[in-house]
Amino acid sequence: MTRIAIVGVAGRMGRTLVQAVEQDAGTTLAGGIVEPGSSLVGTDIGELAGLGKVGVTAVDAIETIVDDFDVLIDFTAPQVTLSNLAFCAEHGKRIVIGTTGLNDEELTALDGFRDRVPIVFAPNMSVGVNLTLKLLETAAKALGDEGYDIEVIEAHHRHKVDAPSGTALKMGEVVAETLGRSLKEDGVFAREGQCGPRSAKEIGFATVRAGDIVGEHTVMFATEGERIEITHKASSRMTFARGAVRAARWVAGQGNGRYSMQDVLGLAADRQNL
Repeated sequence: MTRIAIVGVAGRMGRTLVQAVEQDAGTTLAGGIVEPGSSLVGTDIGELAGLGKVGVTAVDAIETIVDDFDVLIDFTAPQVTLSNLAFCAEHGKRIVIGTTGLNDEELTALDGFRDRVPIVFAPNMSVGVNLTLKLLETAAKALGDEGYDIEVIEAHHRHKVDAPSGTALKMGEVVAETLGRSLKEDGVFAREGQCGPRSAKEIGFATVRAGDIVGEHTVMFATEGERIEITHKASSRMTFARGAVRAARWVAGQGNGRYSMQDVLGLAADRQNL
């Protein structure tokens, strides 16, 4: 039985993760962490998630539960995540990271732990999204250099703080890498005014933030006479939570390294801790 602790347990994703762990036969709740000084310290995390008491209370310091958990799940903010990652490396714990919005420096810092701790890091834990990434790789091989324009359109709820989403960027990266392009050079993230016609190699991004949209992503391959669209729509955060719990079960049996959901699902082309 894999013992799981959840960071940000009082948030929308944290509460959904509590529910997902409770529903999973191979895992058990071992801890829930809230912000330092939170009035929720001491509250049963099952009650926070609407489940009733589960016998695990919220704490505001990970150090207090260091002996209680095997895997930490973190969907918080970059600096919080990096601090928790360092803690896991120091104390021999494993970690599943769903945090998005990390900049290049933060990603480099995260990658620096790959030889010290087993990490699953993915911008999207959904099984469906990770299957979609494989479809995009196939589509890019067949269409990308044959006169098809590539556009990524994503939509999320009004509270999301980063744009484009980590999932949209990952989709763009998969397409770019398959075609031997660089997303930093060919990615176009804003169009306004007299921006001129698109170039043949650019990969465009469009972002929507509205209401309570959980997450929608479409990659369009368009040319004269036809358009192919590959779309994934999430209607509940539970799809991400279940994927994260699945990743936690999987990483509990892995050695040090940085893994992706492609590894967890057995979809990776190789096992080089990409």
